[in-house]
Amino acid sequence: MAQQELDRFFNQFKLKEYKKKETVLNAGQNPSGVFYIKRGYIRVYRLSEEGEELSLIILKPGDLFPVVWGESNFLENCYFEALTTTAVYMAPRELFMHFAQSNPEIYQELTLLALGRLDGFLARIEYMVFGNAYTKVASTLLVCANRFGDKNGSDVVLQVPLTHKDIATLVGITRETTCLEMKKLEKKGLISHRGRLLVVKDIAKLSEESLLDSGSQWRLGNSL
Repeated sequence: MAQQELDRFFNQFKLKEYKKKETVLNAGQNPSGVFYIKRGYIRVYRLSEEGEELSLIILKPGDLFPVVWGESNFLENCYFEALTTTAVYMAPRELFMHFAQSNPEIYQELTLLALGRLDGFLARIEYMVFGNAYTKVASTLLVCANRFGDKNGSDVVLQVPLTHKDIATLVGITRETTCLEMKKLEKKGLISHRGRLLVVKDIAKLSEESLLDSGSQWRLGNSL
């Protein structure tokens, strides 16, 4: 019901398209409004002082951003980049906040989303500290399969065209190490490629390799 209300609200505004790799928002940029993804995927990342990228989350259709700015007027030091051809609606902040505050279901949904992502980020930090490179890559692919995958027979096809670099920035390791760990998963027959898309061949075995229980998978899923 909340998703339908969001669709109806944002449909009154102009739809804007972004090309793959095009920046939607720069770090510290004052947004022109609150965005709602109609189609496509957006990567949210930060840059270290050395210029290295760390991906924080991948937004999918139906997601809103930047939610924190919409609620508190606080500008996040993050970049928002289209991973695919992407179309978004943009509503003026004041109109969106009036709409959200006038609809308790919407406001509750946004609050739960923010809390869930915070919990997911905490779980992800814990896993990135204690996991090794192999389990980090396996767990990240597992979470992406659950969040962005379409089931095709026994396969799960990730609808986001993630490169080795994209996965490395999600995991927090080098691209070279990511390539090595993904080759191990390929040799075990757990993943393959279909064009530019990753395919998980055995979701149950990948879950075993990641060492994640169902609760951890759910928590990490909120961070991606």
